Amino acid sequence: MNYASTRNSSLKVTSAHAIVKGLSDEGGLYVPESIPALSEEEILGLCGKSYVERAYAVFSKFLTDFTPDELKHCVESAYNTKNFDTDNIAEIAKLKGGRYILELWHGPTCAFKDMALQILPYLLTTSAKKEVDGKQIAILVATSGDTGKAALEGFKDVPGTSISVFYPEDGVSPMQKRQMITQEGNNVSVCAVVGNFDDCQNGVKAIFTDKEIEDKLAKKNILLSSANSINWGRLAPQIIYYISTYAQLVHDKDIAYGDKVNIVVPTGNFGNILAAYYAKLMGIPVNKLICASNSNNVLTDFINTGVYDRNRKFYTTISPSMDILISSNLERLLYHLTGGNDKLINEWFGALKTEGKYEVNDDVKKQLSELFYADCCSDEETKARIHKTFTEEHYLLDTHSAVAVKVYEDYRAKTGDDTKTIIASTANPYKFGRAVYEAVGGKGGIEDEFELISKLETETGTKMPAPLAATKDKAVRFTQTVEKQEMGGFVLDFLGK
Repeated sequence: MNYASTRNSSLKVTSAHAIVKGLSDEGGLYVPESIPALSEEEILGLCGKSYVERAYAVFSKFLTDFTPDELKHCVESAYNTKNFDTDNIAEIAKLKGGRYILELWHGPTCAFKDMALQILPYLLTTSAKKEVDGKQIAILVATSGDTGKAALEGFKDVPGTSISVFYPEDGVSPMQKRQMITQEGNNVSVCAVVGNFDDCQNGVKAIFTDKEIEDKLAKKNILLSSANSINWGRLAPQIIYYISTYAQLVHDKDIAYGDKVNIVVPTGNFGNILAAYYAKLMGIPVNKLICASNSNNVLTDFINTGVYDRNRKFYTTISPSMDILISSNLERLLYHLTGGNDKLINEWFGALKTEGKYEVNDDVKKQLSELFYADCCSDEETKARIHKTFTEEHYLLDTHSAVAVKVYEDYRAKTGDDTKTIIASTANPYKFGRAVYEAVGGKGGIEDEFELISKLETETGTKMPAPLAATKDKAVRFTQTVEKQEMGGFVLDFLGK
């Protein structure tokens, strides 16, 4: 299995090269030459397997330059009860009406990013030995809240690596910020950026394509790489949990093999729902991919009209991990939908950079409408859904998962589609304690985050996960804030130490 770039389809590189590089030289994203299929026999064979075994089966289709022993080392090192609080790695909560909440937050940072970022360090260090043995790998991360902490936790003190994380100064929840600024590890750095997530993401991409920075780091034997979902090694692990969930539902006799399911994903950067699209291409019977957005509804508008326009008001919401106006992984989807037409991709994303918008052709619009349903909801609707779900089913949603549930309920009411549905739950509710507390009827006026969380525990009869509780007594290590144009200098200063 080789990989091409979305902006240079003639490029042919191994998965190890794609994982080490993160981003192609001309700014494109690496994609597999073809999407491997899982046969009916293979999917049925996964039904009684563990998450580790399912992960190995999927990775072996994509990472063909890894030996069986290397793959086993990666999956066994990542997916275990040292890193996750459940043997199943991802749990499935069954709600009324054929709704299955896929809990992707049982890892060390209580967010779905752990599903990929616990294994990425192993994939990256294994790849580096094949591609750039002896070089130091400097990881750069832009985060809207969850990726940063998950990447820091995954890469802390990993030999041969360092990691720099950038987050929007006022664009993450208090708990997300506390998780990052108290991060332990000798090879980590964290910095706030004046602006929003898109400023962080654009700043990181600019560093990757800055020849002067590249040359300075090369003299120090340092190579840049990414832990954002622009890196194929971040995205590939996310395919696994959709395949695993389908196999588990068949195993549990909730569905029969061949029954179609809907998959609902709250998303801003499009990586998590793209992984569900890949699972569909591999053979998982998917009826509709439902893209759920908050007030930053650029994806809703795009899927419904074919026009991507980031020239709009940016909203800071109670679901901050989705506060994004430039959805990087959409480039991969459009590359596939155009049959690998890198000319069109360069044209569209060039227009996005210069004009802030582009419009896809009629063929792509038709495919989008067949594959996806997209809608959005406000903060008020999100809180109302948290309240309703807790009151009626005693299940506590976070502010992102509630967006997904609300959009799904509207979809079902509008279409009458009662297909059984997997809803991706992307974070533990205690990561967004204030909004969740208010949603379930808690009284305002509490400033201290941990006092508020104690009230939320009492109000709901639930408990804050241990990894979040542990941040209370950790010392703050990182307090620096920079302008977006200063991000490159911050990285050079950190790596020059």
